[in-house]
Amino acid sequence: MDKVLFKGEQLGRLIPQRDPIIMVDTLFEADDESAITGLTIKEDNIFCDGKVLTEPGVIEHIAQSASAFAGYKAYKKELPAPIGFIGEVKKFKVNRLPDIGSKIRTNITVISEAMNISLIKGEVVSENELVASCQMKIFIKDE
Repeated sequence: MDKVLFKGEQLGRLIPQRDPIIMVDTLFEADDESAITGLTIKEDNIFCDGKVLTEPGVIEHIAQSASAFAGYKAYKKELPAPIGFIGEVKKFKVNRLPDIGSKIRTNITVISEAMNISLIKGEVVSENELVASCQMKIFIKDE
């Protein structure tokens, strides 16, 4: 059985996004440098086209996975979830787009952090197959 730290509506404590644009439904694991999130791709997802989650949906899922990770770290320090913005996406590679109804898991790893900028690596897996990956630069808004 999978360990779950946050699921469903509980994720509202970690991410600023709200329906209909929520792209993470589970935070499975997190430590100081990495996290694992999940999403069950539903037919009514605004990023789905036909029978798959589109490339912008995959990118938004990676960004929200990073947001959930940052929100979890803030939650542990009893701070509000930070608001971040995608600054750059590099090395985006899609091996295949995940199908509606499938479950994806995303590994987020911090590559570096300086001032209010984080560089992360995201790897999206479905059915034990790497479906997409990228590096993402995220700017964190000052409170």
